[in-house]
Amino acid sequence: MFKVRVLNEEVIKQVIDMKQVVGAIEEVYRLKSNEKTEVFDMVFHEFERGVADMDIKSGHLKGEDIFGLKVVSWFKDNEDKKLPMLIGTTMVFDSKTGMPIGMLNAEYITGMRTGAAGAIGAKYLARENSADLLMVGAGHQATFQIAATLISMQNIKNVRIYDPIDSNNAKKLAESMKELLKDKFLSKYENTDLYDEISKKFNVNFEGVDDLEKAVKISDVIITATPSRKPLIKKEWVKKGTHFSCVGSDMNGKQEIDENILACARVYVDDMNQALDVGEIEIGIKNKTISKEDIICEIGDVIVGKEKGRLSEDDITVYDTTGIALQDLMTSKIVLDAAKEKNLGVVVDL
Repeated sequence: MFKVRVLNEEVIKQVIDMKQVVGAIEEVYRLKSNEKTEVFDMVFHEFERGVADMDIKSGHLKGEDIFGLKVVSWFKDNEDKKLPMLIGTTMVFDSKTGMPIGMLNAEYITGMRTGAAGAIGAKYLARENSADLLMVGAGHQATFQIAATLISMQNIKNVRIYDPIDSNNAKKLAESMKELLKDKFLSKYENTDLYDEISKKFNVNFEGVDDLEKAVKISDVIITATPSRKPLIKKEWVKKGTHFSCVGSDMNGKQEIDENILACARVYVDDMNQALDVGEIEIGIKNKTISKEDIICEIGDVIVGKEKGRLSEDDITVYDTTGIALQDLMTSKIVLDAAKEKNLGVVVDL
């Protein structure tokens, strides 16, 4: 018999903040660059195409003595049953003993770690004086991406939001963004030294836009987080010096940007093997627009100084983050440690 701590979303929200998660994901990339991690092959299965599927991402954080997995399922018909369409669960194990440590609701952690990943791409690859951020996609992930990027960068002044399905979604999100950032993220820093700093970073202009071409042409940083399977952004719209963090293309066949952008950009990924199989890089290689050799490196190599990021103000940079279990495991460990210290969650005997 052994004890496992089980944490729901309410508890998880209590114990982590975005700046902490950005730091945690950076550490994941450092460990990965220093060969202190393993990413296992992803498992994906469609129960019914376009209706129900599931994927399993797993890995080993040797530097933290943990391994584990995240199972995410999507069942479209759950909406009619008044059940969540997207369901995720993370399991964490001690890699010295194999004993289970915790089981966690994965939704909020996924939002936080994915937001952090997109922001880290911008932090290390975008121009330092970048002032204009374009968020393509106004869904659940958009708020996390915007919060993390504003926290991670110094000079963003304008945030434009575009939704490829309904421009009203973008406008509504832009109108509510300051309140959302305050309630979901800034409130974590009340009575801390970081409150004023982050409050100032969140005090920018927000605008919902319906002309994607125009918005792309004036943007310094572009984050894409949509389920698109065809390119939304054309190469001829992109100005010199633009940085892309491509977040939405996390499964085979997904694509958000013209693969010809990859051919003229400095391209980086979170995991080389996974990037070749899914997302933006997969499409570029399949269409012979780029090859594996055109990928500069994994982002961790830039963070630790093994490889160069941007070489000039005119470089177009692309960070293709397909999402890896190591991100979930590191964030989950932080949550489990904090919950244990505060005696939160439910400890069960198995």
